[in-house]
Formats: sequence, structure tokens, C-alpha cells
Amino acid sequence: MIADYDFGDVEIERSIIRGAGFELVAAQCKSQDDVIAAAADADAVITQYAEIGKEAIDHFNRCRVIARYGIGVDIVDVDHATRRNILVTNVPNDWCSNEVADHAVALLLALVRKLPRYHNATRSGEWRWQTGQPIQRMQEGTLGLLSFGFIAQAVAERMKGFGVRIIASDPYANADDARAAGVALVPFEQLLRESDYLVIQAPLTDETRGLFDEPVLRRMKRGAILVNTARGPIVSDEALYRVLKEGWLSGAGLDDLEEEPAKRASWQPTHPLFSLDNVIITPHAAYYSEQSIATVRRFASEEVVRVLRGEAPRSPVNRVASAHH
Repeated sequence: MIADYDFGDVEIERSIIRGAGFELVAAQCKSQDDVIAAAADADAVITQYAEIGKEAIDHFNRCRVIARYGIGVDIVDVDHATRRNILVTNVPNDWCSNEVADHAVALLLALVRKLPRYHNATRSGEWRWQTGQPIQRMQEGTLGLLSFGFIAQAVAERMKGFGVRIIASDPYANADDARAAGVALVPFEQLLRESDYLVIQAPLTDETRGLFDEPVLRRMKRGAILVNTARGPIVSDEALYRVLKEGWLSGAGLDDLEEEPAKRASWQPTHPLFSLDNVIITPHAAYYSEQSIATVRRFASEEVVRVLRGEAPRSPVNRVASAHH
């Protein structure tokens, strides 16, 4: 059972799952109740945005695996799934690491060079280089990375070509990896204090949820640019709006909002962030390329088939007693 998807069709999934001898049902669940109604008797559930929480899991009669399209599993209650002996799988992040790294760098370059502001001005008949004032020379700046995982390392590799100094804050990072990449590992407070450009590429966890609230944003360097190509809820939209509006930060590039619009039935762009010309907002699209979408759909479908056949999944998030038959 596919709980929800926005790919337009489920042909890739159908060919793999039916090809393995299983039935496929696709739904568009917007709530836990929808999930319960659609998946109570499913042997496997694939989800894109639909939340699979404790309540839904308690209503699953036969489910053996919950497969997530993508890396993050913050929409699945993994602990409860484990208690119920249900495997949870994800897609390892190399399926879209190049796309996300490219997107993060694109957002950053567009903000550093004030492209949105210039673009809007020239279209409305203003032809002045001064429209973008002030713009600082990038090579004299410091790029800070929150997390030094696979994607953050890909961002560092790209940004090295621009001659910036690169620092990263990640309690789990390997110091040798960082040294080899020419990146200095620093404490979080130093990251805030020294970064002219700060790219968030951390997973959404209890530690990172709401981490960039107003006090943290105000400890960032004045005039800094913030890019979030991780998860929306790491940054408080309200607080970010305030520090941007008053010019404490000079710009922000966001690939997601705090409350992701795709998870809501009727979304309108009413948030004040949409009124600022120093903010670029993309619709959680950093991972997207035609190639990456095909990969993620195939991988999630193949994980389900593996588990239902009694084989081990390639990318399990949790461990359960031998998958029950």
C-alpha cells in the first residue's frame, strides 16, 4: 500500500511489486485516519509525506515493513514500529546527494550575488548595479556547515572551488575526514559566530528540531546568509522572518518551511517570509532530478519486495526480531 505520492503515477512501483507477485494499492493519505483506513490490512506500507505514527501502527494487522521514499524517517514512529516488530527502511542518501549539494550551492550563490533582487529590479525597469548593494567578495568569507555527513561533504567539495574558508560543526563527525577535506571542526557557538554563509544539512532529530530559534539566529554573524536544505522544522519561520526583516541576516535560502505545505490539504503562501526579496524558497525540491526520483521509487519498492520475500532489506533503519511470516 502506497500511503501517498506526488510522482503523478505509480508505474515504476507497480512493475516491481506486481512483478514480484504482490498486489499494489495506491492512496493519497493526508491524515492518520486516512492511513488507518487504507493500510489496516496491508503487508507493507510505502510513504512519502504521510505520517505513520503510533496510532496508525497500532491499527496495522499484518504490516511487516514501512518503507520511506527518501532518507529522513521523522514522519514514522520508528520506536513504536520496532516494538510492533515492523521493519522501517529508507533510501540511503547517495541517491540524491549530488542534487542536494548542487541546490544548496545554487541557493547560496544566488543570495550572495543578490540575483532575486537584481532580477526583479531589471524586470520592473530599474537598470542599476547599485540595486544589489551591499555585496561582499565571497572569497573573503567563511562557509559554515551544520553537520558534516555525506551531503555536507559534497557541499564543501563544491565550495572549495570558490576559495572560501570552510568550518563545520558536527558532534558525530570524523576529525580525519574533516582534515582530509580541508574543513575545520568547531563547536556550534563558533559556527554561529564565524560563518558568513551557514548551510544546514543536519537530520531532523530531537536535538535539531527548532534549533534555529530567535536567540540562536541572533548569535549568527550580522549580515550572514542562512541556507537550509535539510528539514524545515530545524528553523523557526517566525524568528527567521524577524531577523531578516530587520537586516540582522542578509538573506535566506530555504528548501522547506517549518510546516511543510505538501503535508497539508489546503495550503496558501500566506507566511510573511514570502513577502521578502532576500529569501528564496523552493518546494522541498533539492533532491529532485529525473534520475534521483526514479532511483528512490525503485529502491523503496525493492525494499518492500525483499522484506515480503523474507530477505533482509538493504537499508533498514531499525532492527526487529526476525521478520514474522
